Amino acid sequence: MMNNCIFCSIAGGSLPSMKVFDDEHTLAFMDTAGDVDGHILVIPKKHAKNILDCGEEELSYLMKTVKKVALHLVEKCGYSGVNLLNASDESAGQSVPHFHIHIIPRKNGDNIDAWPHFEGAVHETEDIFRKISMI
Repeated sequence: MMNNCIFCSIAGGSLPSMKVFDDEHTLAFMDTAGDVDGHILVIPKKHAKNILDCGEEELSYLMKTVKKVALHLVEKCGYSGVNLLNASDESAGQSVPHFHIHIIPRKNGDNIDAWPHFEGAVHETEDIFRKISMI
């Protein structure tokens, strides 16, 4: 837990939340933004700013919970799919400095556009590939 972290306060129970799933390592709760019906946040209880500094064990627990909640939404709640969203670092649009995955439940024809609109690449794909390839 980290002082002054809103998600740590929620995970620790000092701030209220609408818990969807809770176990020893993770917490899934309703996002209160009111932007999309069923919008859920999944966080590790151990503080990590984002995926770049999240330990592999915590990341594994988090993704297992994401899958468990997503399956529940599809198998028990009448949704047909989900979008998973994450922003890691302020440069990527992260606004809360505690690693989290957004789950947006989807139904056919719901008219939700959860995919970002990109203006187009600046460089040739092959040039960027040569720069970032790990092989």
